[in-house]
Amino acid sequence: MLCWGNASYGQLGLGGIDEEIVVAPRKCEFFNGRVVRDVGCGQRHTVFLLGDGTVYTCGCNDLGQLGHEKARKKPEQVVALDAQNIIAVSCGESHTLALNDKGQVFAWGQATDGQLGLTNIEDCIRVPRTVKCLSEAHIVQVTCGYRHSLALSRKGQIFSWGQNRYGQLGLGKEGNGVSTPQVIQSLLGIPFAQIAAGGAHSFGLTLSGAVFGWGRNKFGQLGLNDDKDRCFPSLLKTLRSQKVVYICCGEDHTAALTKEGGVFTFGAGGYGQLGHNTTNHEVNPRKVFELMGNVVTQIVCGRQHSLAFIPSSGKIDSFGLGGNGQLGTRSTCNRKSPAPVKGQWRVYNDSTPIDTEAEPFYCVKRIYAGGDQSFAHCQCPQNGCPPEDLRFQKSDRHILTLNEDLIQKWLSHGHGRLSPEITAEIDLVFSSASCLNGSFLSLSYPDHYSTSSKCSGVDASIARILFHRLIQPEYPCISQQVAASLEKNLIPSLSSSPPDIEALRLYLTLPQCPLFSDPNMYITLAIPFAKAVISLKCAPIKVLENWWSRLDPAVFQGLMELYKEVVVYLLRMLKVGIPPSEHRIFNCFLSICLNFLEILHSVNERAGQITHYDKFYIHELEELVDIRSDYITWIQQQGMDSQVTLCKYPFIFDAQAKTTLLQTDAVIQIVNPV
Repeated sequence: MLCWGNASYGQLGLGGIDEEIVVAPRKCEFFNGRVVRDVGCGQRHTVFLLGDGTVYTCGCNDLGQLGHEKARKKPEQVVALDAQNIIAVSCGESHTLALNDKGQVFAWGQATDGQLGLTNIEDCIRVPRTVKCLSEAHIVQVTCGYRHSLALSRKGQIFSWGQNRYGQLGLGKEGNGVSTPQVIQSLLGIPFAQIAAGGAHSFGLTLSGAVFGWGRNKFGQLGLNDDKDRCFPSLLKTLRSQKVVYICCGEDHTAALTKEGGVFTFGAGGYGQLGHNTTNHEVNPRKVFELMGNVVTQIVCGRQHSLAFIPSSGKIDSFGLGGNGQLGTRSTCNRKSPAPVKGQWRVYNDSTPIDTEAEPFYCVKRIYAGGDQSFAHCQCPQNGCPPEDLRFQKSDRHILTLNEDLIQKWLSHGHGRLSPEITAEIDLVFSSASCLNGSFLSLSYPDHYSTSSKCSGVDASIARILFHRLIQPEYPCISQQVAASLEKNLIPSLSSSPPDIEALRLYLTLPQCPLFSDPNMYITLAIPFAKAVISLKCAPIKVLENWWSRLDPAVFQGLMELYKEVVVYLLRMLKVGIPPSEHRIFNCFLSICLNFLEILHSVNERAGQITHYDKFYIHELEELVDIRSDYITWIQQQGMDSQVTLCKYPFIFDAQAKTTLLQTDAVIQIVNPV
């Protein structure tokens, strides 16, 4: 482990050294022979997570942020977490969070703004405590702002708590802090890949590269083309097409890494931390020109400095504030554009012979920064593994999505009664719009990073294949659980105004599930789903219509055939006879399905007939409905909405039915001439 920057509180973990600042990378002997998994940097303290799940801290402990009362200048173990297998850590200004492998969150340090998420009244907590109200949520990511905290659950919910002076909690108001984690309701249904927090600003990054920001924006750190704070999450439209895959924040600046290895920065630039060779602030994301031509795979932000790792050269570039040596350039000067961190860097798997007598070479595995300190986890060139690539996220940090591996896991345990674990996982996925909206993402051109009002980013054919693999007669318990979760949890929760286009994807994929085609599920699944669709506001339904118009014709026709079958089913029920008390609800069901078909029909016509218009004909009408009576009722009800009449939907009438209509109309004209 190499470290550089401010050492005045012992935050570099170098022990009792004389210098207060370290201006070039220095080896931290404590980590010899130890595997480092993660590093979190606070304003004046640092937390190290080792490969065995143990946690060590060093630096300032004025507010209990170390979680122990031992020496501060070198890393000491947080013994209170000894029984836990910790998988991630994060630091705020003076508080610390840790996440274990069961999805539980532990917090300690400063508590004055509620940033620990604990129901305590003390100003600080010196020993880690469980954030109990998150225990059932199964958290997969945590991140800290200076005095606020965020967590992402496996279900796709973002929780926020702590200080809210600038709206950094994203709850729709600014002002009073919150000590109990709150779900950011306005983001429900969006499939998030990552959360990030700066001094007092916050971000959520979706699986397909959409960036939402909220909180403090004095320097343009939200990238929204102004300097107004936001208390609601706001989409950075300029980044949507850039395929952003990772985001990180400094005190008042932000950096975004793209799939191609490009870097955008925005926000405060007074010390050069944006890397644009100026000290201007930037209110819009701007590409770092001097990093172009290189594929960057890691970016990190300190308080007012930034680091970027370029694997092709094996080198780290730094820019921004340098007064505490945090740039590692052997100088305390600020740098306005990327400058190499000093050191004997070597490209991973470089086969050039090494002079063992010379100064040692290092292969960078992962870089970290925060406060005014920087770290590089390195390995010997001879026995290393590839450097981490932040463009590809670890699977244990993901929200749960439906894929082949998960389905195989369920099927392998799916004979007979399901275990509580499998039941809970199935329920989680099929109760969560976020999980389903993050499933079946398109990997072929145009891929899911091209999601727009004209491109859904999902592959309905893959959805069909995977749903049919999951829903099989040999696994009735799985089918029952999927149906129950969809019926009781997911469909009733669908909003008429989803927060983003990525939250609309399930409307394309869910009907591919064979449960929707089961007549026993028409009333509980197919019809409520159609009701959710026709209840969508104008903007989302327009996007959905665009997506439908670009579907594979077979998929589009399958959706249309499904709802024709539901209409026939309802008409049969009405003909066979149902209790008078149920007539109204059945007519309502019929109206929903016919309105759904009407939307599909208009999409089909506008798209120049995805499928031939006669495919919409329902040939059973003559058999199931008294068309003459229906026509007369329709004429009598012109301008009224009292009873469902099929004549409102002429596109479902075949030639035989239309002949009957014309004959009926002719008789009426004779009896009642105009």
